[in-house]
Amino acid sequence: MRYIALLLLLCTLTATAQRPNIIIINMDDMGYGDIEPYGMTGIPTPNFNRAAQQGTRFTHFNAAQAVCSPSRAALLTGCYPNRLGLYNALMPWSTIALDTSEVTIATQLRKAGYTTAMLGKWHLGSKAPYLPIHFGFDSYFGIPYSNDMWPVNYDGAPAAAGSDKARFPVLPLLEGDRVVDSITTMEDQGNLTALFTKRAVNYITTHRKQPFFLYFASPMPHAPIAASARFRGKSDMGLFGDMLMELDWSIGEILNALDKTGLSANTLLIITSDNGPWLRYGDNAGSAGGFREGKGTTWEGGTRVPCIVRWPGKVAQGQVDSRLFTNMDLLPTIAALAGAPLPAKKIDGLDFSKLLLGKSPSAVRDVFYYYYDVNSLRGVRYKNWKLVLPHNSQSYLAGIHGMNGNPGTTGTVKVPMALYDLAHDPGETYDLQKLYPEMLAKLLSLAEDARKDLGDDLTGREGSGRRKAAKL
Repeated sequence: MRYIALLLLLCTLTATAQRPNIIIINMDDMGYGDIEPYGMTGIPTPNFNRAAQQGTRFTHFNAAQAVCSPSRAALLTGCYPNRLGLYNALMPWSTIALDTSEVTIATQLRKAGYTTAMLGKWHLGSKAPYLPIHFGFDSYFGIPYSNDMWPVNYDGAPAAAGSDKARFPVLPLLEGDRVVDSITTMEDQGNLTALFTKRAVNYITTHRKQPFFLYFASPMPHAPIAASARFRGKSDMGLFGDMLMELDWSIGEILNALDKTGLSANTLLIITSDNGPWLRYGDNAGSAGGFREGKGTTWEGGTRVPCIVRWPGKVAQGQVDSRLFTNMDLLPTIAALAGAPLPAKKIDGLDFSKLLLGKSPSAVRDVFYYYYDVNSLRGVRYKNWKLVLPHNSQSYLAGIHGMNGNPGTTGTVKVPMALYDLAHDPGETYDLQKLYPEMLAKLLSLAEDARKDLGDDLTGREGSGRRKAAKL
């Protein structure tokens, strides 16, 4: 009996040792074309390059929505955010939040014996019990919402009483549920990347003997962008270039920490972004990499973002994968690799674990729905085909870009129905409805499936599968 018990213990310890550590680095407003593996020119990103060379670069990875809070909800819960009743970027005074009945990647990994931590921007509720430690994270250090939600003007001066900016409270820095400091100046903003990176490296080092999940949600490159004194003036592309070089340094510090601790071979590292670039900030904004429009739209520039997956010896190195993949798919994929349970409630993510490990040559996902606003179905994708449904959209092309940290303007345009072949027309320029009526009919049928389940404000449909956000 003693021998059997010892054997079972050894089997358990071996299984635990084989489960990968999980690190997700989620940039804020990083566009598809902001780093060299995805076409950036003029700003060296050797550590992003290194991660891509040591892993697989996905070229059709989409965030579930092109705005902060919904996208982050989708990544953590594996659901379309409108299924959860979440929409728009939550403000400090918002009356909704992610409901505490929803489970996250952290919730499920903790059930499987992982330690869990979050660093950086949360943006799914700004007060307890709607902060990370109530959603499966053992620890949290970061800011509760976007770094532009503070009473400071675009030039760094305190906002005048009565101005729009003066409505915001001081931007807090939280440890768990507790305010431990405040972000009050642009210098404070510039120190955030190094502050969170130091915490990330320390977490990796101190938890190297047990399986862990680290969710590092960088506040940059969301405007107002900032860089520390160490990086200011280092690039040939102004403050944006300096800030991006510091983000690249941050990636390098994490890669080095994994190498030094011997954890690289047993760590799944995912680097991505919550949505496309906020183009109204012009030279302080990133690049959509040639895709149409950016953040806040359902064009490819809004939802198509970088995604690099690195797991040496497990995930193919130096590969490019053009199969459709979304941030909702991370939860079930990670759960499968970690031996963690799936949520009891319905999710929309699909398991890509076999694809990542090279055990399945087939595509996992064929369909993706482009929702925005409260619950408006603006588009449907099937394989390489995308049907854009009639809607009103903000447009950077109809506005004027900003400069030197000051925002420009955006216009509003009426978008007609159009069918695009993203394989031949990634810029979404040529409407092919008349040439491919059978494909049009198929995509319209898929749109109707979405309306039955998730609803659609544009056609007055409620949907039977939606859940409610928390009411504050």
